[in-house]
Amino acid sequence: MPVNQPRPQPDVSPEGRLYLKEEELDRAVDLVFAATRQFWRFAEGALAANDLGPAHYRAIAAIRRNEGMPVTALQTRLGVRKQSLARVLGELERAGLIARAPGQTDKRQRLLSLTPAGRQAEREATAALRERLAQVFRAAGADAVTGARTVLTALAEGEAP
Repeated sequence: MPVNQPRPQPDVSPEGRLYLKEEELDRAVDLVFAATRQFWRFAEGALAANDLGPAHYRAIAAIRRNEGMPVTALQTRLGVRKQSLARVLGELERAGLIARAPGQTDKRQRLLSLTPAGRQAEREATAALRERLAQVFRAAGADAVTGARTVLTALAEGEAP
């Protein structure tokens, strides 16, 4: 659909029920994927400077938010396979961005933390992503931000709002 044309509005019944057509849902699917690609492009420079990709960023951002978390907790939080996470963590460790330490009570457990270089890499990528979200949220307005959060939360949690 050309950018300058108004977007068709979904059909709403007199009772306020929303009726979504297949074309509207298909467009929404396309938009989610396009938005994801564009969102990561804003962090490309900061990520590329450290030879990182989105999977690396997701890991270091989660570790920053919960320093000392066990590897198993990170796997659950990210919803990734053990092998995929092991690869990403290995790359981050070799790059000097994370450290692993044995657990206090269970020495088999591996607790994750960011190194100073990891904190800096995470901070730079996060700043780019925050700035983009701030621009979009300001342009969209408070009601749209509330609606976006509702939709994104439902998608992230795998349940209907």
